[in-house]
Amino acid sequence: MKASLYFLLSIISAFPGTVMAQSTGNPPRVEMADILHQNGKIYLVVLVLLTIFVGLLFMLISMERRILKLENEKR
Repeated sequence: MKASLYFLLSIISAFPGTVMAQSTGNPPRVEMADILHQNGKIYLVVLVLLTIFVGLLFMLISMERRILKLENEKR
């Protein structure tokens, strides 16, 4: 646990300009996101991404249960 914490802190301290940077003024606009939002398709993109993440979560949980079942059978 300590080693991973030290590794994370070393990575963060190695790039202080990019990790700790704060923008001043207006954030940059992303043209594609603006177009998707105007057409109402941004909700479709969010729905697809949400479906993918829920599917991955379901797959990981079911895999974990199968692995635990196999480990318990082996004992």
